[in-house]
Amino acid sequence: MDLVVQSPDELLAAVPHVLGFKPEESIILVPFGPGLPISRVDLPKTARDREEVWDAIGGVYGRHAQPGARVDIVCITEDRRNAELASQHLSTHLDTVGITTHLRLWADGERWREFNTGATGLQTQAAAERIAAKTVLTGAVQPAANRASLAASLVGDRELLAQVLPEARAAAVTRSPSGEREWALDRLEQFHADGNRVSDVDGARMLVALETVSTRDALWEDMSTQNTASHVTLWTDLTRRAPDDVRAAPASMLGFASWLRGDGARAWCALDEVPADRPYSMAAIVASALQNGLHPREWERHQAQMREVVTELDESFVPKPPGHHSQRDAPRAQPATDRPAPGR
Repeated sequence: MDLVVQSPDELLAAVPHVLGFKPEESIILVPFGPGLPISRVDLPKTARDREEVWDAIGGVYGRHAQPGARVDIVCITEDRRNAELASQHLSTHLDTVGITTHLRLWADGERWREFNTGATGLQTQAAAERIAAKTVLTGAVQPAANRASLAASLVGDRELLAQVLPEARAAAVTRSPSGEREWALDRLEQFHADGNRVSDVDGARMLVALETVSTRDALWEDMSTQNTASHVTLWTDLTRRAPDDVRAAPASMLGFASWLRGDGARAWCALDEVPADRPYSMAAIVASALQNGLHPREWERHQAQMREVVTELDESFVPKPPGHHSQRDAPRAQPATDRPAPGR
């Protein structure tokens, strides 16, 4: 999602729409032009934390930096002094990899200050409404209240599907894997066409079918930048409803579709829904793309190679407890970069 902003006030109003949620106690890097990622990190509180934040994201920015690269650094916190220290630290390090900091902006929800020039102002409702109106015209979903609410949106009633799963498993034994793969592809095509919520019976059958890797990969291969919205809707719903023993696949599919759409925060929230006792190869690929700042446009170029190594990654992604990724997020329509929190 591309937004044109004309003032610090509008930039602050745009940040939640770009991230997908309203950040709290955060530092956000917003680039000028394509190439660099937009990243959110929990605001570091100490000198050591500031160094660890740079250690986590510096490599990604160094790889993507191009001549003339510029970023804005936005700090959302009531602690103005800590924001000034953290933004200056990042600005200094970004300069070493050829990235100029255009603005170092602090805001506490009511006021803003630009540290480079000393300019100050108020965050206005008028700017918020202008930016919200622009995003509505693009069809974008309005931002969640915070990151926790974004994560909570992926958890729903899982009992209904749990009740019909045994019947779905019993029925699958009587059908051929190729037949189930064709059914799953047809059901996916139907969802693309009508967008109607999948029934519990069809949902259970889909989740059981996904346990066959060839079926999962056939549905995975259907994903493209043209149909990510449909895939995100489908896999969000099935992730919300899937019991633990069948949730790794839909959560990973949601993570990939979210990344392909440029929504790194939702992608990490999806990976958090992969049960911790079920390492999953596809989740490893999504996590690697996020951590290494791979731009979604690179997928078509590298997908054959990445699919070839998927079987080697079966034990390489072990999900952490919910919220583990809350200290780093990557938003929509930019190269996705997301990094482990300092000290974890």
